[in-house]
Amino acid sequence: MKRIVLFLITNLAVMLVLSIVLSIVFKVFGIDNRSMGGLLIFAAVFGFGGSFISLAMSKWMAKRSTGAVVITEPSNATEHWLVSTVQRQAKQAGIGMPEVAIYDSPEINAFATGMSRNNALVAVSTGLLHAMTQQEAEAVLAHEVSHVANGDMVTLTLIQGVVNTFVIFFARVVAGIIDNFFRSSDEEESQGGGISYMITVFVLEMIFGVLASIIVMWFSRQREYKADAGAARLVGPENMVAALQRLKGNHESQLQGSMTAFGLATKPAASELFMSHPPLDKRIHALQSRSFEG
Repeated sequence: MKRIVLFLITNLAVMLVLSIVLSIVFKVFGIDNRSMGGLLIFAAVFGFGGSFISLAMSKWMAKRSTGAVVITEPSNATEHWLVSTVQRQAKQAGIGMPEVAIYDSPEINAFATGMSRNNALVAVSTGLLHAMTQQEAEAVLAHEVSHVANGDMVTLTLIQGVVNTFVIFFARVVAGIIDNFFRSSDEEESQGGGISYMITVFVLEMIFGVLASIIVMWFSRQREYKADAGAARLVGPENMVAALQRLKGNHESQLQGSMTAFGLATKPAASELFMSHPPLDKRIHALQSRSFEG
């Protein structure tokens, strides 16, 4: 329930901010929102705006949705080890020190999020700390630090912004064509003003959104391979393989949104096309074959 409420509040706030920005842009530049240019600007503002606002709020949302507690002053040996390990890996990767947090969950998982390489959060579950050896946990941390060092958060935000823009734009263009085709000649209803038009837009956005998600998930899977490779360079491929092997008996991931894309594990999907992570066996094979050294 907490996650649902946060999701709704966040999306309402994003919609309000973007609507205000869009109204100002159209008024200042005298753009007709019914023109193709106006529609493209509308699509770009909502497509990229939503993605980047979500990115800007990602650390705040992650902490509140998972209950992650940032370690400001380590209080035990485990916390000391976590902070010192992330600090060492961040230095090796050439990034600023991320915030380090622990969240309460039985799943073996971790995630990274944040706006940039120097403003990130790395969080691990209590389940991971209990189930993994120190070497395996170190590999997981290296995987998340590699996500940050590779700029994966910004990269996927840009990709998501592009596909969002095309989904919004083409859904309205196609809906307008369909609406005009079926509209009677004596109807004076303007494009975009009818209920049938809005329903068509909604349906097309769902269809195009599914197709767009296939593209985003493909890019996400490639970033996972790269993060695994980065971890292998930091701690050795055998430790990353051991960590992935440990995941085979994992609880189903409870991470949501961008945390899913940058977590260690993900929820199962009906098809690999819709998976944000490659299957574990493929990730293990890539490490064992040392394809990342090529």
